[in-house]
Amino acid sequence: MALDQSALLEVLDALKAADVDDRIRSAATTIYQALIEAELTAVIGAAPHERTDARTAQRNGSRPRTLTTTAGDLELRIPKLRAGSFFPSLLERRRRIDQALFAVVMEAYLHGVSTRKVDDLVKALGADTGISKSEVSRICADLDAEVSAFADRSLAEQAFPYVFLDATYCKARVNRRVVSQAVVIATGVAADGHREVLGFAVGDSEDGAFWTAFLRTLKARGLTGTQLVISDAHAGLKAAISAVLLGAAWQRCRVHFMRNVLARVPRGNSEMVAAAIRTVFAQPDAEHVHSQLDVIAGMLGRQFPAVEMMLRDAENDLLAFTGFPAAHWKKIWSTNPLERLNKEIKRRT
Repeated sequence: MALDQSALLEVLDALKAADVDDRIRSAATTIYQALIEAELTAVIGAAPHERTDARTAQRNGSRPRTLTTTAGDLELRIPKLRAGSFFPSLLERRRRIDQALFAVVMEAYLHGVSTRKVDDLVKALGADTGISKSEVSRICADLDAEVSAFADRSLAEQAFPYVFLDATYCKARVNRRVVSQAVVIATGVAADGHREVLGFAVGDSEDGAFWTAFLRTLKARGLTGTQLVISDAHAGLKAAISAVLLGAAWQRCRVHFMRNVLARVPRGNSEMVAAAIRTVFAQPDAEHVHSQLDVIAGMLGRQFPAVEMMLRDAENDLLAFTGFPAAHWKKIWSTNPLERLNKEIKRRT
């Protein structure tokens, strides 16, 4: 219910008499309870004791519920109805901690913190009763369900002309051992420029069979309209793209290619070689891009024959982006956007 002036003054007096922690807890309880009562009033169309034709149900007491928050444990009253049921949208039926603590527990779970340490952490944040092992397990199950729902969602609502594929390696606990695991990720760009993560998978290695299985799951979920796939030159990945994403062109990531080239030249020449190759990608149209690659390959070949061979062998795949609108080139000639996502994954794991 809404607090009138006298009720507010009583709350203020109580807060003045309490210590800081109790003040925060009391204020939080008052706010939560007022919001619960306000929602019930809106649902049944009448405030307590109000006579109105708009009323759709009668209040019938309340039941206690403890909500664990960073302000401490809040003792709330959930109103009951004579007919029907009511539960405030502010809370969740199966969850007895607020969103802030829920986020803390989830983050701790992602970092492999034990249940006991999670309990200690929750208490340190101000929750009197801590959190039970079953509650932690339930929260983790909720997180797993959310991840599964995201990973299994349909991709059939729109086409993704551009698909980016990459992998990174992270430490993970498997059968009580910490081992290195491959995390493969796919992002897609729709025709309207919208970019989203299409899917991910974790495995022992990023071999061809693993990539093939991963791409097949994307197809099974409705991935369509793919015209260009951008990735590095991993042999297993290239084979998987050819086998699963039929009809799609392949763009070899220019950043990965540049790293491969620079690994073949002396360090003192690396900046000169890199600058020369970058001029290929600075051309205004497809014809000039291809002709510039021919010029640069010949020029570098006088001193670095292996580099010339690499450029000529990779030409079609390295310049696949030229078959698409020039306005898109800078976004589709490398996996840089996905590399940034990989760095964030590594930072969090």
